[in-house]
Amino acid sequence: MFQPDEAIYEKPRSSYRWSWREPKRIFCQTKKTMKAIIITSPGGPEVLQLQEVEDPEIKDDEVLIKVEAAALNQGDIYQRKGLYSPPKGASLYPGLECSGTIESVGRHVSRWKVGDQVCALLAGGGYAEKVAVSAGQVLPVPSGVSLKDAACLPEVACTVWSTVFMKSHLSAGETFLVHGGSSGIGTFAIQMAKYQGARVIITAGSEEKLAACKNLGADVCINYKTEDFVARVKQETEGRGVDVILDSVGGPYLQKNFDSLNVDGRLFIIGALSGMAAEINLSSLLARRLTIQASTLRGRNPEDKEIIVREVEKNVWPGIMEGKVKPVVYKYFPLSKAAEAHRLMESSKHIGKILLLP
Repeated sequence: MFQPDEAIYEKPRSSYRWSWREPKRIFCQTKKTMKAIIITSPGGPEVLQLQEVEDPEIKDDEVLIKVEAAALNQGDIYQRKGLYSPPKGASLYPGLECSGTIESVGRHVSRWKVGDQVCALLAGGGYAEKVAVSAGQVLPVPSGVSLKDAACLPEVACTVWSTVFMKSHLSAGETFLVHGGSSGIGTFAIQMAKYQGARVIITAGSEEKLAACKNLGADVCINYKTEDFVARVKQETEGRGVDVILDSVGGPYLQKNFDSLNVDGRLFIIGALSGMAAEINLSSLLARRLTIQASTLRGRNPEDKEIIVREVEKNVWPGIMEGKVKPVVYKYFPLSKAAEAHRLMESSKHIGKILLLP
């Protein structure tokens, strides 16, 4: 029988009786916390602050990853500036890809188990000590790549494979032009296109970057600051132009990209670093049957992302495990130095990826 902590005796007017009342008990479960980078307000790198927050809660189809490293992407810069909001339901913390060790799994997850070393494509939340993500957006760390450096892979691999190969259908023997060849996307696209048997032309803005791209396998390297890339492309392709272009520059390059494409050429735009607006001459599209597509990866629905992740594991991971495609890391920063990492990325002095380490 329950014994009360205290009895309260009452003396009614008509008779004597006793009664007891259990004192109020408060059961308090302390929530686990972690550190994460918060965007305190839209603005410059200084708005990135490391703060104590609650651990993420996973859904039945998700896993919780203890983050080993998170990679910077241009989308993080846009989000910090207030120009690229996370999808509905996604973490508000920046970070579109990470690597780490699975700490817990949802009830409906069968492939992954606690302790697995993985990397993951995220809709947000990578700039943290832990992140929850759909199990279908998780990939095994490929052999030959460290757990830390695997953070470089999910976003760039999924972006390049989905745009250049799944949508633009670059194939062996064709010529591929990628702008910003020394970026995280560019360094990966060079290697993947070469692995698939394509000829690769890149643009970059310094001799150091051109040399790095050449070392990764680029066949033709063009300094866009000193050369007309359209004229050089025509020269290098005997007047035909390239078959596929991957562009993150945007507006100012649109007509130039059309002028650089071969008959039935395909242009895929994944960013607009230099502007959103452009005026074009439609005659080139009509005369040479050109195709233009544009997309971001973050905004795709979970089902599309899972399809892309499966395709990447099937088609890209073998090239990595063979040593033909490698992550290119420029610099590591502790998570607390996220603002400094953003400044480096915005300076465009880096070659390859920048990683944050919680």
